[in-house]
Amino acid sequence: MITIRPHPDGATLAVRAQPGAKRNAVLGEHAGALKVAVTAPPEDGRANDALVEVLKDWLGVRRSEVELIDGRTARNKVFLVRGVSADELTIRVAAKLD
Repeated sequence: MITIRPHPDGATLAVRAQPGAKRNAVLGEHAGALKVAVTAPPEDGRANDALVEVLKDWLGVRRSEVELIDGRTARNKVFLVRGVSADELTIRVAAKLD
């Protein structure tokens, strides 16, 4: 089960990053987090920027609605998705993974 929690501005989503991959893709669930692969290397925040781009496209939200709030230099990260309730985000993620 992917960890999604309510937040005053929307909902948070746990993500497990895989930088330096062959292609950008959402790979499924890994230890309670959404596993996301990006081609960008983990240098100068490039992988974090790429993760935001993949997540905004995958979730169907605007770039300004996705923000990294924890785990800037770690593989395990937490993203804030603004304007979406935890229940709605859970439904979106489940629908995309099925």
